[in-house]
Amino acid sequence: MNQEQPVIVGLDIGTTKIAAIAGRKNEHGKLEILGFGRANSNGVQHGMVLNIDQTIKAIQLALENCYESNPNLTISEVYVGIAGHHIKSLQTRGDIVRMQNEEEIRQEEIDRLIADQYRTYIPAGDQIIDVIPQEFTVDNFQNIPNPIGYSGVKVGANFHIITGDKNAIRNINRSVEKSGLITKDLVLQPLASAAAVMCDQDLEAGVAIVDIGGGTTDLAVFYEGILKHTAVIPFGGENITNDIKTGLGVLKTQAEQMKLQFGSALADETKSNAFITIPGLRGMTPKEISVKNLASIIQARMSEIMDFVSYHLKQVGLDNKMLNGGIILTGGGSQLKHLLQLTEYITGLNARIGFPNEHLSGGHIDELSKPMYSTCIGLILKGYNDYENKNKLLNKNFVHITAKGIMQEAASEEVETEITIDEATPQNQDEIIVKRKKTIKGFMDSFKTNLIEMFKEEGDEEL
Repeated sequence: MNQEQPVIVGLDIGTTKIAAIAGRKNEHGKLEILGFGRANSNGVQHGMVLNIDQTIKAIQLALENCYESNPNLTISEVYVGIAGHHIKSLQTRGDIVRMQNEEEIRQEEIDRLIADQYRTYIPAGDQIIDVIPQEFTVDNFQNIPNPIGYSGVKVGANFHIITGDKNAIRNINRSVEKSGLITKDLVLQPLASAAAVMCDQDLEAGVAIVDIGGGTTDLAVFYEGILKHTAVIPFGGENITNDIKTGLGVLKTQAEQMKLQFGSALADETKSNAFITIPGLRGMTPKEISVKNLASIIQARMSEIMDFVSYHLKQVGLDNKMLNGGIILTGGGSQLKHLLQLTEYITGLNARIGFPNEHLSGGHIDELSKPMYSTCIGLILKGYNDYENKNKLLNKNFVHITAKGIMQEAASEEVETEITIDEATPQNQDEIIVKRKKTIKGFMDSFKTNLIEMFKEEGDEEL
């Protein structure tokens, strides 16, 4: 395992569970899971923290379970997922006119362009969670994925801005803080899930990630390598359980158990003569439930969720088989029997289950390969993405500053008496030329030597 890499922790505060997973990348770039803990979630409804005290207790229990799996862990900072029907997204456009237009575009200019978008007008009570650049333009050149290194007068981009309710964001931050942790970043859950279940081919082909959680169904649509759309649909597995409870007149625990054990998203695929026997309450006679009726209730709610997915795909013009990668279903609700067939029937797109083991190293707990942990694994990957990008920038700046220092040092190493051409006599003119040649040669030699020293690995033997 690569000990130099940091340990990054993802914290998924969901409607049905709270999961904490600690991971570190190995030398092959795969995630080694160092700790895992989960707890039942009681203070969260539809992806939003409503009861802070209960949420704190659940977070602390998940952390205790994580420490039990690995007593050597120390957790202080976490990447936290955010969802809920308060999440909204909008498209904006930003441009800047460059002062030094002869020079190549630098990262600092892109950062300024992104920072400008945080001043976009949004309704009172909302807060910008993330600003995601889509395609860039430089002067008249369109659809540039990365403009760094280009040269031009005007650089701009289309942006996808994600916003959320200030109180909902405050409740999440307060719950994490009172649990003794620091929120390193808030990440939209469908983007975290997408990072865990998607590969480069999916991004290129175009896919819709549908994360069916307990309280919400999260959607992220990628096309031509960029994020086109995000949405949070306010229905999830909890709604199906409540529908079963109401429709069949059973307890919530019984409804959940029937859904997991006998549930199907297609009533036509179930046997009409199959029944489930439920024990009667307080000495009452047992109740017989038709498996077909159970499937009909599940199908009605899942069809509604998939209708929302189709609606959002139409909104961005990507419903007519333009997504070659189809739909990737993930999250706990994706494991419902016959859900793939229902999804393909309603949306007209190919569908498959997305498992988060794409980025996991071998030998991890089998439990973590389940789609319900996609968000948590994706949060760790998001943390590593931030860490690696920061390192690249630091290394670039280090090389730039060090090289600049070397040049200054080398240039000042051999100082000659300055003689102007006017003062030069025929006798000393040749001497001036020789001295200048010597100074330039000394500077280049020194520069080359210092560069070699700078990049020389420890332990290298001099030849």
